[in-house]
Amino acid sequence: MSRSVVLFDVMDTLVRDPFRDVMPAFFGLSLEALIAEKHPTAFLEFEVGARDERSFLDDFFVDRRPFDHEAFKQTVFSAYAWLPGIEALLRELAAAGVPMHTASNYPSWYRAVEAATTLSRYVAWTGVSTHLGVRKPDPTFFERLLERIGEPASECVFVDDQPRNCDAAAALGIHAVRFRSAESLRLELRAVGLPV
Repeated sequence: MSRSVVLFDVMDTLVRDPFRDVMPAFFGLSLEALIAEKHPTAFLEFEVGARDERSFLDDFFVDRRPFDHEAFKQTVFSAYAWLPGIEALLRELAAAGVPMHTASNYPSWYRAVEAATTLSRYVAWTGVSTHLGVRKPDPTFFERLLERIGEPASECVFVDDQPRNCDAAAALGIHAVRFRSAESLRLELRAVGLPV
C-alpha cells in the first residue's frame, strides 16, 4: 500500500546522538560508568518537559556533583551533525513534495539540533516529546502526533532506529521502518511508493 507522509525519529536516525561517545568523554568516563552514575530519570523527565534544563543539569548525576554546565552543553551541541546520506535523501523527498514530520524523544535541546542542521528545511518539528508531554514507545505519543498532523495511521511511514518504537507504531497501524542506513531507508521508502 502506498504511504504519503513520513514521520522521522531524529537522534541516530537523521542526526548523530552524542550520548554514547561525546557525553562520556566530556566527563572522562566510559559509557558504562556514565550510565551507572547518572540520574536514572532526570533526562527522561527533561524530555517530556517535566524538568527544566537547570533542574536536569543540577541532577545529571545521582550524587549531584558539580560540573561546567555551559561547557557540557556546548560540547554536546557541537556534536550534532547529519548522519551519512540523510540530508540528500531528505532533500529529494522534500523536492517531491512529501510531507515529513519529526517523531522525536528529545527535550528543548531540539532547538540546538535545528541550529546545527536547519532540519526544518525538510522536516517539520511537529512531534517532539518536550511538547507532546510523552515519550515513545507510549502509544499516546503517536496518537497525539497523528492528531497534530491530521493524518490517519494508514497514510504514515515511521522511521526509527529503536525496534521498540517501531513495534509501538506498527501496533497502531503505522508502517514502521527500522533505520539502519540512508541506503537501506531509501529502498524501504521506495517500496511503499515514495519517490526516492
